[in-house]
Amino acid sequence: MSSRKRFSLPVLLVFLLALLFLAGATDTLHRKDHNSLSTASGAISRKLLRVVHGAKQAKKQPSDGEALPRGIVHGTTNLEMVSMVGDPEQKHGGGKSLLAIPVGFKNKAAVDKLVSKFPADRFTLMVFHYDGAGEEQWDDLEWSRRAVHVSARGQTKWWFAKRFLHPDIVAEYDYVFLWDEDVEVDAFDPVRYLDIVKREGLEVSQPALDRRSEIHHGITARALLRPGVQGGGDVHRRFYKAASALGGGGCDDSSTGPPCAGWVEMMVPVFSRAAWRCSWGMVQNDLVHAWGLDYKLGYCAQGDRTLKVGVVDSEYVLHRGVPMLGGTEGKAAAFRAAVRRRSHAEMQIFDRRWKEAAANDASWTDPFP
Repeated sequence: MSSRKRFSLPVLLVFLLALLFLAGATDTLHRKDHNSLSTASGAISRKLLRVVHGAKQAKKQPSDGEALPRGIVHGTTNLEMVSMVGDPEQKHGGGKSLLAIPVGFKNKAAVDKLVSKFPADRFTLMVFHYDGAGEEQWDDLEWSRRAVHVSARGQTKWWFAKRFLHPDIVAEYDYVFLWDEDVEVDAFDPVRYLDIVKREGLEVSQPALDRRSEIHHGITARALLRPGVQGGGDVHRRFYKAASALGGGGCDDSSTGPPCAGWVEMMVPVFSRAAWRCSWGMVQNDLVHAWGLDYKLGYCAQGDRTLKVGVVDSEYVLHRGVPMLGGTEGKAAAFRAAVRRRSHAEMQIFDRRWKEAAANDASWTDPFP
């Protein structure tokens, strides 16, 4: 028994020494691997930390709605004049619409006649001065004192509209009339016009053009008033013409898009609140003539454009077709030609942008393919 114990003790000591050696070697290797791994993972951790910190910082930037208590945020406004005295919480009557027009001082008499047709209790007025003539030169007119005047020399109606008629600014108005100034309104009543528009469910509309007008598109011409006949009531929504022998397309009952149906011109358009919000978004910030936009307004009609876009025949206007910016003679005529060239270029650019946007947005489906 004792000899067996004496033999086992040295063996046991050798075995323990071997274990200690192996453990030391393993620990050294582990430390080396751990140090290199720690260095790499430390670099990764620092990168991740920066990303996470950046994400937290980004999350800490609140929107206006998150930075403030909800009840204090007024996201929309209007163009109504407000007195500096009296009860600040006095409510003004609603149910108004907006007339916005570009004006030049040389057309003062025609503008006065047009604006005077729109009753002050039903319409707010905004005028865009494109000729540098300010409010002072219009102060002798009754309506001028209640109008909102904006002045920027040489700018177009659509330049003004994009910058000063944001949907949140005009959100309280039922309809937006965005008209040219060279329009005669002897046969037009804006209150009756809106009654018809509401009854017919039109989201985008225009008054028909007197047949003595400068007419560029047949659908805008006034139809004969024959009740019960297509195109013969208060409103027409489509236009008929035979196909051209030169290859031009015709318009018939099967036509579902511009310029045969679902279309108005950009001269005297009238938009519902919802249609204007949509249309304003389509107006390009850098394309100031808005050519080509008329072919897409049906997309903003809140439904079937063949039903919700129309021309009102019973309330019509005469378009004189007088060039405003630049005049008509000499250098002015050359300027007008240059304007037309740019307008055509803008139409091509808008058409390209539309096609690119439609192709790139996988979530959007064309309702009028």
